[in-house]
Amino acid sequence: MTDSLEILLTNDDGIDSPGIRALYDALSEVANVTVVAPASDQSAVGRSISHEANVIDHELGYALEGTPSDCVVAGLAELGPEPDLVVSGCNGGANLGEYVLGRSGTISAAVEAAFFDVPAIATSLYVPATGDRSFDEIELGMESFGEATRITSYLAEHALESGIFEHAAYLNVNVPMPNGTPADIEITRPSKRYDMDATLNGNSIRLRDCVWEEMNPESISDPPGTDRHAVVNGRISISPLTAPHTTNHHETLERLVERYRSHLR
Repeated sequence: MTDSLEILLTNDDGIDSPGIRALYDALSEVANVTVVAPASDQSAVGRSISHEANVIDHELGYALEGTPSDCVVAGLAELGPEPDLVVSGCNGGANLGEYVLGRSGTISAAVEAAFFDVPAIATSLYVPATGDRSFDEIELGMESFGEATRITSYLAEHALESGIFEHAAYLNVNVPMPNGTPADIEITRPSKRYDMDATLNGNSIRLRDCVWEEMNPESISDPPGTDRHAVVNGRISISPLTAPHTTNHHETLERLVERYRSHLR
């Protein structure tokens, strides 16, 4: 264990999920790890924040009856030592594409850390649904996260000194399931693919993310260089990202504002 490296570990699947346990065991080999994670599943809550959340002692650290963003704020401001790095995951299920960046609790924890000027890594496991089994029917054990823990531990141990976080606020890492040999790595950008649909059924609306229905490596429409293309083809995707928005100052908006001013005269 490296005494000088402090890591705050959280997730959105809940503190009792196998993904965070696997990461805790792996990261503890290279760092001092403080866990502050949701007491229950908080998937897809984005950067939701609570005004107050109960804290429960847990064998891994602290379970918070709140969201991933709650956990990062509580961990950084109160519950843990000042960390060098925040790690979020490992999520059971991939977080791919631009549209998930504000939706995923896993990624939102990393974004929250960025506002504290603490570098972060968000790690997710791509779990392909095969045959008649849906994603929810696939059971993940500690061994399922072997590839994810290996790359996350490596990044945690070496990324800070490499200078990566001088250019990126956080890394969004998506990892394929282990297949016996270490997967290759591709530096990627988030896919722009978006295909949400809604169907009215009586008084209810069913929302469906159709993107996940097209994850065949031979026919995937996402171009090379994107996170989805890399993971579907069996590679680890690492997207270096900034948080959360940038400003595009341009003359078109300036002209529109000037028209508004003229309108008021």
